Amino acid sequence: MKFNQVTIKDIARELGISPSTVSRALKDHPDISVQTKKAVNELAEKLNYQPNIVALNLRQKKTNTIGVIIPEIVHFFFSTVISGIEDVAYTAGYNVILAQSNESYQRELTDMKALFNSRVDGMLISISRETTNFDHIESIISKGVPIVFYDRMYNSQTSSKVIVDDYAGAKEAVEHLIEQGCKRIGHLNGAPNLIISIDRFRGYTDALKEHGMAIPDNLIVNCPSGTFEEGKRGALKLLSQTPMPDAIFANNDPMAMGAMMAIKEKGLKIPDDVAVVGFSNWFFGELMDPSLTTVDQPGFEMGQEAARLLIRQIEMKEKEDFEPQPETKVLKTKLIIRNSSLKKKAGKN
Repeated sequence: MKFNQVTIKDIARELGISPSTVSRALKDHPDISVQTKKAVNELAEKLNYQPNIVALNLRQKKTNTIGVIIPEIVHFFFSTVISGIEDVAYTAGYNVILAQSNESYQRELTDMKALFNSRVDGMLISISRETTNFDHIESIISKGVPIVFYDRMYNSQTSSKVIVDDYAGAKEAVEHLIEQGCKRIGHLNGAPNLIISIDRFRGYTDALKEHGMAIPDNLIVNCPSGTFEEGKRGALKLLSQTPMPDAIFANNDPMAMGAMMAIKEKGLKIPDDVAVVGFSNWFFGELMDPSLTTVDQPGFEMGQEAARLLIRQIEMKEKEDFEPQPETKVLKTKLIIRNSSLKKKAGKN
């Protein structure tokens, strides 16, 4: 069955009046008689007339819709970010269109074009692991579309950002391992092009340096895809060293979980033989055996702040004297200490 939406022209034809009269009657215009308004509204209700929101928004040059590009929906951290975005957006009267790049540069490029063609009022973006060229983003910015980055970004001089203090979070995690008596701390590094990976690596190396500890190259394994499987392979490589590490700090929780599986397969105990710390506080980390020590990122708060920033820029854009003033909001992390890092000699019960 073909669906035909009732239009103002249909109501006008049925009543024998002009479409402009129907339009003004529906808007309760004072020039239209009470009888005509009554007839128009009764017929509109009978025919289940609904105004064409798309056409209305196009006339107003505003769709009250924001686009969100997310690297991975299945990632627990990003799912909490989405919740924060929607919490603010829907309260402010905006709809949200979600697109997943699936960690692909090409998908990210296609998603941005699709959102732009959908006439979203602005975009929230967290770049993919593959993205090293930012021309597609700069092109959208040059067209006057407000963009706010969250979590993953690049050094754009014209866009606002909401990030966490990855450097401080990583440094605190490694210092915790040092306090537990760990002497050889390995690192599963993330995608080298992402600023979050660079900052977490700096936190790792600076913590070691400040405690007078060496940073052997063989204790650092690059894991650009950041997956569970890659974390497991990276950990097996670390465990093949002589002497092997007595702790592993992973760039994210999936890699930390992979490392835990590798340690168990080697017949080693966590944390007695090898302690493990992750980053991002996945829900599943608490269910691991032993439970995973990790750095918590305030994903919900990040989503809220990013949405607030974007909506403010969208609404300021309507002012004639508007000039974008990029803002950077840095949120604090929190170390969640669980059993995977608590050495018995350091007071584990």
